[in-house]
Amino acid sequence: MQTRHQSPTDPAFVQNPYPFYAQARAAGDFIWWADYEMACAVSHKMVHAVLRDRRLGRECPPELAPDIPAHLKPFYAVEAHSMLELEPPRHTRLRALVLRAFTSRTIAALAPDIRALCHQLIDSFPAQPFDFLTHYAQPVPVVIISRLLGVPEDRADDLVRWSNAMVAMYQARRTPQIEADAIAATNDFVAFMRGYIATRRKTPTDDLISTLIAAEQDGARLSEDELITTCILLLNAGHEATVHTLGNGLKTLLEHGITTINESVVEEVIRYDPPLHMFTRWVYEDVTLGEQSFKRGDQIACLLASANRDSQAYPDADIFDPVRKGPQNTSFGGGIHFCVGAPLARLELQIALEVLFERCPDLRLTKTPTYGDVYHFHGLERLMVSTSR
Repeated sequence: MQTRHQSPTDPAFVQNPYPFYAQARAAGDFIWWADYEMACAVSHKMVHAVLRDRRLGRECPPELAPDIPAHLKPFYAVEAHSMLELEPPRHTRLRALVLRAFTSRTIAALAPDIRALCHQLIDSFPAQPFDFLTHYAQPVPVVIISRLLGVPEDRADDLVRWSNAMVAMYQARRTPQIEADAIAATNDFVAFMRGYIATRRKTPTDDLISTLIAAEQDGARLSEDELITTCILLLNAGHEATVHTLGNGLKTLLEHGITTINESVVEEVIRYDPPLHMFTRWVYEDVTLGEQSFKRGDQIACLLASANRDSQAYPDADIFDPVRKGPQNTSFGGGIHFCVGAPLARLELQIALEVLFERCPDLRLTKTPTYGDVYHFHGLERLMVSTSR
């Protein structure tokens, strides 16, 4: 495979990584990304295949598990129970329990709440130009996932702060200060969830936390640590990606003059400029994928956003096409780790954008948006807009 050099924190790459992805795909299904010292699947065909191959997975082979520095142990103690980082049989059990609480009926029932919240937020839009992310894109998913779990909405600011600090651990710009902030956030988040779970054990309601406490799979329930990690994962994943998708999506829609929202438009928003660009897999047994051979212990990065811009899968892939047809995009991952919150994310995006353009037909950008240095995520620092001409 060909080697490519590209700093993920280079300002030009941060603002527009897609030319690098195009060069990578021109080299074949895989490249060796020198800056990560890792093979990367870059075509839609290969990313799709890697995500679904059971000879690969998220959990690090035990013989390669690194020694975790003492100061980082609180963060990785939480990660150790995350279904996002586990393989069967633990993953199967955890996911089954979450899906038992996270039903399609539960998600569909949130639609009126989402719509009412969107109207409420729009009623509070400032008259002067404002940041769409803080006034709309952030509160919509944060409030909804809080309501779904049963977490008090008045703690939303804490949840956002803790989540942002923890998620920063996966960014290329990670520093000792980012690590320290993440550990502090982890400790605060765990303490909050432990106390809240204790309350719900005594006084269960119809929220997701109460359902998770009561749920059983083959006679086994979630342990205290599994409950805490699962709630943190759902809160973090339940808003972080949707915030970025709403921001990136509105930027794209305004730049293209598109104000009519339907399922096709939402799916194209998700494909065109997704919030997560890289997702890794460990190799569990010697395997050949395409023309490349891998050994147990190798890691492969799936460049999800590159797969979404592959012209072999999507004609004129760099063009935003609101009526596009094509294969399923890779923005929600794939295989057994396909995003459990995808139905909720799609519902939130559709309603939030529909209501926004119904209420604010003259919405416009007031400043050129810039993306934050947050790779392997991809989201705007802010999105300054105005509702009047």
